[in-house]
Amino acid sequence: MKVSVWRGDAEAGAYREYSVPLRESQTILDVVAWIQQHEDPTLSYRYACRVGMCGSCAMMVNGQPRWTCRTHVKKVLKDGGLTVAPLRNLPVIKDLATDMDPFFEKWVAAGGVHHPTRSRHDPIDAVTPDSEGRAEADAGIECINCSVCYAACDVVAADADYLGPAALNRAWTLYNDSKDGGGQTILDAVSAHGGCHSCHSQGSCTRFCPNELNPMQSIAGLKRATAWSFLKGGK
Repeated sequence: MKVSVWRGDAEAGAYREYSVPLRESQTILDVVAWIQQHEDPTLSYRYACRVGMCGSCAMMVNGQPRWTCRTHVKKVLKDGGLTVAPLRNLPVIKDLATDMDPFFEKWVAAGGVHHPTRSRHDPIDAVTPDSEGRAEADAGIECINCSVCYAACDVVAADADYLGPAALNRAWTLYNDSKDGGGQTILDAVSAHGGCHSCHSQGSCTRFCPNELNPMQSIAGLKRATAWSFLKGGK
């Protein structure tokens, strides 16, 4: 099969074509590894676990963001070829490796860090499994920050200040955590410019999430919470 791979950095680059043998049960990550091992050892890319746990191997495959270790070639092969590129909406370090700093900076800017209410010397505050907040928090807790939703988001592509689905999903998770004391801080962060109200509800984040989470639902929850806070006289 013919595989076009993006080669370059943040300054310049172009697609380079490789001829790769087609094999049974072959993943996109297998293809990228084969190119590096047999055709060009200078090819740069990122991966860790290879079993769909870490999310670090995410790339654009035929224009769509995917975990390459979970994506089988035969499911995405188009006209006998593939196109592999670095994740969209992130600066390129080299070839298929992107700079994740902007993604994580927005994660923090959205209030996505725990705001403790107790010290390590206090007993742990028990949270009952049947509580409403627990259900809302659990719905988005399996996010592993792979940035697939961020790459899929057209609002991020159009607005560099938009916090993005993963950061807002994390904010909603913490907002519903009864052990977190930063509820109003979170609402202030996500209601500012580039926050939850910038979302156009197109749903690409939910469509492409490999863990089948629903960031759009989390963002809708933040929209309701910020509106209610405003009506009650919050900031």
